[in-house]
Amino acid sequence: MDALDAAPGPFRSFEKNDFETDWTKVGEGKFGQVYQVKIKLWREVCALKVFDTTVGTNNHCRKPREDASNIAKVKFKYLVSVYGFCIDVPAIVMEYMSNGSLTTLLNSHNLMWPKKFQIIHEASMGMNFLHSLQPPLLHLNLKPSNILIDDHLHVKISDFGLIHCEEETDKKLFMEHLIARGNLSYIPPEIFTQSCEPPGLSFDAYSFGIVIWEILTQQKPYTGCSMTTVLLNVSHGRRPCVEIMPEQRPRECDQMISIMKQCWDQEQEKRPPFSETVRKTEALSEVLKIPGPIDFPRSSENGHSLEFPSTYKIYSPHFPNLPPEEQCGKDNVLSFLFKKDFRSFQSSVKREHVSTQFSGKKSLLHYTVASGDVKSVEHVLSLGAEVDCVMPKGYTPLIVAVLNRFHDIISLLLEHGANPTQGDDDQWTGVHFAAQNGDDKAVRLLLDRGATANPREKSGWTPLHLACQNGHETVVRLLLTRLSVKAIGEREDVENRTPLHLAATYGHINITKLLLSQGADLNATDSSLSTPLHLSAKAGHNRIVRQLVKDGAVVDSADKRGHTSLHLAALNGHKGICRQLLTNGASPDTRTHQGWTAMHLAVIKRHEATMTDLKTLGVSVNAPGENDWTPLHLACHQSETEMVAKLLAAHADPNVTEKSEQWTPLHVACASLSFPSVLHLISHRADVNATSAAQATPLHIAAQHGHSPIVKALLLNGANRTQRDSSGATPLDVAKRHGKCEIVRLLEN
Repeated sequence: MDALDAAPGPFRSFEKNDFETDWTKVGEGKFGQVYQVKIKLWREVCALKVFDTTVGTNNHCRKPREDASNIAKVKFKYLVSVYGFCIDVPAIVMEYMSNGSLTTLLNSHNLMWPKKFQIIHEASMGMNFLHSLQPPLLHLNLKPSNILIDDHLHVKISDFGLIHCEEETDKKLFMEHLIARGNLSYIPPEIFTQSCEPPGLSFDAYSFGIVIWEILTQQKPYTGCSMTTVLLNVSHGRRPCVEIMPEQRPRECDQMISIMKQCWDQEQEKRPPFSETVRKTEALSEVLKIPGPIDFPRSSENGHSLEFPSTYKIYSPHFPNLPPEEQCGKDNVLSFLFKKDFRSFQSSVKREHVSTQFSGKKSLLHYTVASGDVKSVEHVLSLGAEVDCVMPKGYTPLIVAVLNRFHDIISLLLEHGANPTQGDDDQWTGVHFAAQNGDDKAVRLLLDRGATANPREKSGWTPLHLACQNGHETVVRLLLTRLSVKAIGEREDVENRTPLHLAATYGHINITKLLLSQGADLNATDSSLSTPLHLSAKAGHNRIVRQLVKDGAVVDSADKRGHTSLHLAALNGHKGICRQLLTNGASPDTRTHQGWTAMHLAVIKRHEATMTDLKTLGVSVNAPGENDWTPLHLACHQSETEMVAKLLAAHADPNVTEKSEQWTPLHVACASLSFPSVLHLISHRADVNATSAAQATPLHIAAQHGHSPIVKALLLNGANRTQRDSSGATPLDVAKRHGKCEIVRLLEN
């Protein structure tokens, strides 16, 4: 039988052949590799964290399977989920995070301040949850490579609970182990001392302080320093340089820097608990909040977008300080801008400066626009500066002004003939950037000066797509006054999605209503045949689902995988949306192309409340799925005891057989070693002597796996120990063949 060998409870054991053969390596460290794989039965992509067995284990890293079993029980929005352990690799089977680690993100993109604050806050949420457990769960390995990024640029903490340090542990060996893992920069000073106290909550607080510094600066701490230098610096209270923070930053950044300094304080007692840090970062994150989740394109070396359906330019609009040798260059003209000494700048600038190419191939006009001083920009323009000059990536002075929201400078550049339709190397125009940032004033200025309302960038995105994705209602209203119905339905090129798809995906109800009122096609399909209803049902946006259904959306349309909106809502545990769809005519037992109903999908993902609601609303608990597996087969296979009990209480048939091996749910529960499930099935009159296609009874299966409590339960409830399978073997023969001595004794007695 092609099924996963599940261990008791939510934690499962996997075998290598439970995964499809095409493994893709997505990461590698000192202690193993990470692969992207797909589980055959679930059709779900996951990550395999494969351990290098040559490294071995010690007091600090216990047996990986034991660790994985423990951390699988810890569930929270900002923590990576662990599904189980693959014994024959060996590897932890965990949730796949499509955008890799925070390390990759910090190295490949210039993040805007709101996104930096959001990442810090979400990471603090994950750590606060770990520390709030009883007893608290220490991470002891917190760093950007263990903070992972999902599809929408939200974070989840990984690798928690894999490092341990008990009171009797040799602190020197513990420190050497951490350094071997590349954690030197994140180790607090007390670990370097002779103190015999084991690490406490303040250890993670210190590491988090260093992580905050990395996020704010997008630099690596102690770059170029030897291990000895780092140890000495940390021991003497010296930390990564705060002065390299960009000068032009929101005032809230100073408060975040204060939190950072408290976290890395030399004295453990002064470091704040995460319960305090999470409240402070929440307040700061709210001030600079980006509305809604944001997708972005991963940039390759040539700047092209890869893989991602949505588009979002993460760009820091302020130029960095010039290196010292250039600050002392001809007439020192740029230093006046950085000092904000605009009067001296204007008196020093000469016509030859205007045509000079400065650091990074930027012109004087680019730097002057970035300074934000209107009179200085006007002066440089009067000296003959080329108004549409470009720097690398194709940014014009007008685009720089739009990114910085310098509206007076935008007007000035347009008055001097700046081309409002000129785009960068990716064909992003000023209207694209302004729409993405929600700057309706800049959008209006550009449109009034001849910019088109629906230019398409390289991937086919229009400003309306960006405004709908990011929830900028004012910009959407403005653009709709300049667009035709045809333009409102334009599709981007990657996933073929309309602005309505994006508004529905990201939960922007007012924008959804606006688009519908202007004639947007509510049943338009993207490249996966998903409608806006599919996407909003999957994301759990109840109000948008209600609006789309009210306006006539087709509730039973299927995407490329045969998923209806009901399937997606059940798969993601959105029981309110399931109820809404079913009461509005959704077919309760429609199958996906793989053969699963909404009930199967709710069971696969362990959504008990959704399963109960589906049954109440008329969805069958006995519907056959792939290989005629019922939801009860799946629940037994996954060792989901509570789900088994609820299905049986809902009158699921305990004696129905699946197609491939003619196994009943009791056969599956015995194979999954789920003793509680076996008891539930027996109490609901499951046939203990049911035979499979190979004439094997549940007792044969239990004897093969050597699970004595299950064998005893079957015998006490009338299991026939003399029944022979198609090979002529009794359960006793099977136990002897597999070397299950305890079972042999039980059956012989």
